Formats: sequence, C-alpha cells, structure tokens
Amino acid sequence: MKKGNGIQHEIFIKKAIFTGIIILVYLIGRSLPLFGMDVSVEKIEDIDVQLLLMQSINGDRYQNSIFTLGVFPYMIASLVMQIVVASLSADKKSRVSQVSLNRISLYVMLIVAVIQAIYKMRNLTFIYTDNYLIIAKIVVVIQMVAGAFVILWMSDRNSKYGIGGQTTLIYINILDSLTSAIQGNPFIKTILPIAISIVIMIVVITMENAEKRIPVQRVSIHSIYADKNYLAIKLNPIGVMPVMFSSAVFMLLQIFISFLKALLPENGVMTWINDNMVLSSIFGIIVYIGVLYFLTISMALVFISPKDLTEQFLKSGDSVVNLHAGRDTRRYLRKQVLIISIISSTIMGICILIPMLLEHFDLISGTLAILPSSFMLLSGIFYNLYQEVITIRNYDEYKPFI
Repeated sequence: MKKGNGIQHEIFIKKAIFTGIIILVYLIGRSLPLFGMDVSVEKIEDIDVQLLLMQSINGDRYQNSIFTLGVFPYMIASLVMQIVVASLSADKKSRVSQVSLNRISLYVMLIVAVIQAIYKMRNLTFIYTDNYLIIAKIVVVIQMVAGAFVILWMSDRNSKYGIGGQTTLIYINILDSLTSAIQGNPFIKTILPIAISIVIMIVVITMENAEKRIPVQRVSIHSIYADKNYLAIKLNPIGVMPVMFSSAVFMLLQIFISFLKALLPENGVMTWINDNMVLSSIFGIIVYIGVLYFLTISMALVFISPKDLTEQFLKSGDSVVNLHAGRDTRRYLRKQVLIISIISSTIMGICILIPMLLEHFDLISGTLAILPSSFMLLSGIFYNLYQEVITIRNYDEYKPFI
C-alpha cells in the first residue's frame, strides 16, 4: 500500500511540475509585446465588466502581447466542430476519423484567429509609419495567430502530461481578472458582490453533484440490483462550459457587428446595435443571456444526445422502465434533457444577470460586476480539477482490474 501511495504521489508531483512549467511559459508569453507596438500608449484607465470578461478568455488586459487572442479561436472552433459532429448520423460519425476532425478544427481555428487578429490589429498603436506600418501590421497578425496555436499546443501538452488541460490557463486568466476587479475598490463596496459570489459558488457545486436518475431495465442484470439501475443526468449537465463559450460567442458577435458597421457606416440601426452590443447596456445583457440559454440547451442535447442513447438501448436490449424502445424513449429522453438544461441555464442566467443589472443601475462598481460570474467559472473549473486530482491519486487502486 505504501509503495502504491508513493507511485501515486510521484505521478501527481510530475504532473504538477509540468503544469507549473506550462503556466510559467504562458505568463512569460503574456508579457512579450507584439512587434512595432507603441506600448507607452497602450494603457487602460477604465476597467469595466466588458474588459474583464475578455481578459478571462485571452488573459491580456492591455491587448498587446503575442498571446492576445488567448483560447478564443480554439473555443469557437471547438463549438463549430461540436455542431458539425452532432448533425452527422451515427453511420457517418463512424466513418469520420478523429484525425480528420482535428484537421478540420485546426482550419476553422486558423480562420477565426486571422479574423480576430485583424479586428484587434485595427485598434493597436504602432511606432512605424508609411510602408513600415503595413509590414508591422502583417507581422502582428502573424504573431497573434501563431500565439493562439502555441496556446493550443501548450493546452494539449498539459492535457497529456499535466493537470487540467486547457482549463488551467483559463483558471489563471480568471484569477488575474479577479485581481484586476478587486484592486482599487474599498472593502465596503466588495461585500455585496462577494456575498453574491459565495452564494453562486454554493449553487454551482450543488448543481455539479445533483443528478436526475431515470430508471433503466438492464437485460443482463437479473439479481437483486436489477431494480437499482438508472441513467444519471447531472442537474448541470454541461458544467460551466456554456458560460465560457457564451463569452467567446458574444465576443464573436461583437466582431461580426463591428465589421457590418464598417460596411454600413450610415445605417442608423447598425450603429445603435454596435454601440449597445456591450455588457453595460440592457441590450447587450439580453443578448449575452440569450446566448447562454441557447448554448446550454444545444450543448446538453449534443453531449448527452438522446438519439445516441436510444440507439445504444436498442442495440443492447436495455430500455427505460415503462417505455417502449425507439421513438418513445428518444422523445422522453429529449424532453428530460430539455427540462434539465432549461433549469440549468435559468439558474446560471440569474446568477449572471443579477450583478450585471446591479452594475447597470450603478448599485455596484462595473469592475465588481464580473466577480459572481468569475467565481462561478472558478467553482466549476476547480471542481473538475479536484476530480482529476482524485483520479490520479486513486489510479493504482484500479490497476488490478485493468
């Protein structure tokens, strides 16, 4: 037993050291400025919820380092690929290799990274002029795109040899944004946001552990445990992933609307949408919450996939108790997933909406409005990291069964 504990400890230490190295490289990369940047003017005086939200994804408050794009391009590419895969039939899925899917995902990520890099480059200040300015802009775009792929590579290495995968870098970004949010605010003003954040943390952890159990009849089990079989669906089926993806999609919508505004500068409606597509306006808040609802429900249907579960039941001969296999089972499972995902998105939406409305009506500082959603992300990510650490520590206990 002691030998096993020693091996577990050694594996954990090695993974922790590797993750520490990845974090160090990431922090160094965030401090390396882009080529030709006039860093002296890239200072941000007003820090608001919009900026801190962006910082939690890309980790660069001043938007002038080689890691400016952060994990945004990969998140969008992952979301697109999940939608594509979900639209395929089971037969087509079996004929598409994971290598092909990864290659397509990289192409999508490249396109998103280039678009975002061009969008960000327009707001940067350079020290060059004339022909040198054009060269500097091209180099900056290449640097930002390359930085995004370096972050992807580090996340992949961390998934294999470290702890937490991509979420570790997001965790660092969120901690940094929390520090930025709290700095400069008197303690008395932080009491309400922190109290809301603590409540949200309790809600998230409760949702992560709560589940709905659907009774299942297994044809291969005829013992006294036959009546104790069930299909478990978490009350928070996708965790806090929709919150992260909602932030990325909201930023993508801002980029898209900005380009439309540039194409239609005289259009009053487009100008109004562009001006109000921020989290400090009611319109922007409604759009963000709407995106959260859509992603939570759609991702729950994709990841849990009532259609795939029904096909598995048909192949194995199992069934939901008191339901016919096939269409009835699929409809029932889809209804349950919809109900659970709507409950989940409503709870998360309320947790995010309350501080944003308080900020909109000047009841709390704009910088502190990000605290509840940041604590929500931290709670979900920390819970997953905790589960991964427990798995690593318990690995040797399962060796006799492998």
